Amino acid sequence: MKTIDSRKINTAKIRELRLERGITQAFIARKMGYKYTSSYSNIEKGSVRLSHKNAVILSEVLMCDLKCFYE
Repeated sequence: MKTIDSRKINTAKIRELRLERGITQAFIARKMGYKYTSSYSNIEKGSVRLSHKNAVILSEVLMCDLKCFYE
C-alpha cells in the first residue's frame, strides 16, 4: 500500500532553487507539459498543488532530490 506524504511543499524553497540555477518559470512549465507559464507560476504561489509526477520532473530540472521541496 502506498503511503501519502502529508508534509507541506515549501514553495519558497522551490522558487529559491529555480532562481539560483537561473531557470525560468516558462522553461519548467514546458517541461511539465503546461501550455501557459501561469500554470507553473500557480504552483510556486501555492495556489495549486504540486502533483507527484510534476514534483519528479521539477526535481530533475532543478537537479535536486524530492526531499528538498519539503519544509
